[in-house]
Amino acid sequence: MPTFVSAAARAMAVFEVFAREKRELSNSDLARLLELPDSSCLDLLHTLHQLGYLLRTQSRRYYPTGKLLQAAQQISTFDLVVHATRDALEQLSQQTGETAYVGRIEGAAVKIVAVREGRYPLRYILNLGERIALHASAMGKALLGRLPPDEARRLLKTKQLRRLTPTTVTEPEDLLEEVLASRERGWYHTRGEGSDGADALAVSGLLSNEPIAIAISGPSDRFSANRDDYVAALRAVAARLFPDDA
Repeated sequence: MPTFVSAAARAMAVFEVFAREKRELSNSDLARLLELPDSSCLDLLHTLHQLGYLLRTQSRRYYPTGKLLQAAQQISTFDLVVHATRDALEQLSQQTGETAYVGRIEGAAVKIVAVREGRYPLRYILNLGERIALHASAMGKALLGRLPPDEARRLLKTKQLRRLTPTTVTEPEDLLEEVLASRERGWYHTRGEGSDGADALAVSGLLSNEPIAIAISGPSDRFSANRDDYVAALRAVAARLFPDDA
């Protein structure tokens, strides 16, 4: 069994105290707030000062430097979702030949966070960082399917839903009914609803408690001919990516 390291916990507690107090603190201040002996607290502060995480003022008080913030900012540039879905996206694109995507909710839209182009000369491509409609995309429906119905309804009613093609569904309650049925069967689709002649299929699940969708898109005739195989490939990906939903 792993061992709880008290020294590490105390080091983190130092920064939590500074975040709460928002002022320079002496060793005796910190010892009192951390409920530590003065000598133990001094050793801890000396170590963090030597490592560059704390500065010491002329009045012998301490305050954090920017080193911890810099480390946190560098960590934040690593997108866990992109990393976690990379292999699945590659495999899905290779298996189906279609362009594959990963998307997350951003506001009342879907943001594309990863793309793997398909091999077919005729294919549809969404750009990395592009935002697409929740109501007219398979990924959007898949993401809505991961939300409580009231939250999904609120997003769909944020603004009037645009009719992008003759088959676009623009009534929120009709969309919600479809989304719930799609969640029961385990996959979501659009048929020319976002762009004429283009279909898409998607699955979704939770990664670190965030709703994430993975999808493929392409010409409607090719999707009609290969729908069962494409759905099987997507469901296999979902089983690996989102095992808690299996």
